Amino acid sequence: MPRTVRVAVTGAAGQIGYALLPRLASGSVFGPDTRVSLSLLEITPALPALEGVVMELQDCAFPLLGDIRVTDNAEEAFDGINWGLLVGSKPRGKGMERGDLIKENGPIFVGQGKALSKAAANVQVLVVGNPANTNSLIAMKHGVKGGIPRERFHAMTRLDQNRAMAQLAAKAGTDVADVTNMTIWGNHSATQYPDAENAKIKGRPCTDVIGHVGWLQGEFIQLIQQRGAAVIAARGLSSAASAANAALDHVMSVDSATPQGHWFSAAVAGDGSYGIDEDLIFGYPVRSDGKGNVSIVKGLELSEFARARIAATEKELQEERAVVQGLF
Repeated sequence: MPRTVRVAVTGAAGQIGYALLPRLASGSVFGPDTRVSLSLLEITPALPALEGVVMELQDCAFPLLGDIRVTDNAEEAFDGINWGLLVGSKPRGKGMERGDLIKENGPIFVGQGKALSKAAANVQVLVVGNPANTNSLIAMKHGVKGGIPRERFHAMTRLDQNRAMAQLAAKAGTDVADVTNMTIWGNHSATQYPDAENAKIKGRPCTDVIGHVGWLQGEFIQLIQQRGAAVIAARGLSSAASAANAALDHVMSVDSATPQGHWFSAAVAGDGSYGIDEDLIFGYPVRSDGKGNVSIVKGLELSEFARARIAATEKELQEERAVVQGLF
């Protein structure tokens, strides 16, 4: 009998959920020997729309799709899950500052962290809903009270990694598959630091292949930091297909062992590496052992330029943490 993985997706009727669920249900994420059962969580007014999404999933006749649970109750949604993809969050409204968004979304992730601690034991949690790092920190603070290891809570920097790899490949005139070891340090925000200094192209240092240090330290960083805003300006809506793709890339990277000498980017709980505040969900270079354990890659050389950028994004995350301190 094939193994079964139960995955919870919050905000499942939204754009990212709509793009994510068919690929998840198809079996392409966990492989042809794994059945996928779904727990789909939505706010009560969105449940009718979610039923339409379920109809479409059924109509796809995916042979590896197991049962589908639809609910507006987090504890029910998270009961017995192996993965929690926390996609749903309140979007940033017109005139809303980032601090306001953090305050609005904080209570959502308090509730979800508590629900996870009651309903799930052996679980991996990826927060996609923004501000993802601080939302993940809030969920972690409550999830650990129920015995979930803090290392199991992640926030998504994979979208930024994918964006950076695509831009480096285009600049170098090569395929995106040739770009490896791309790290996004810090926050999924405009302070993030996409680290071209430690990235490689066809196994060679990216800086040697491209050679344009001014571009790598200037336009390239700004392009990645502002890519989400550029997508909104172009299509009138935030990233959906690319965000869904990145979330599934993250799941696959955690679910399989990272090849020797390689790493990927994820925001995870700190362990003191690189002198960064441990009490943050921070973007690092990481590896997976393929058994659910993700570890921070140690010993990368960081220039003074890189350290200054990392310090700036660390400071922003500390300021975000201060805004929600009362929710811990």
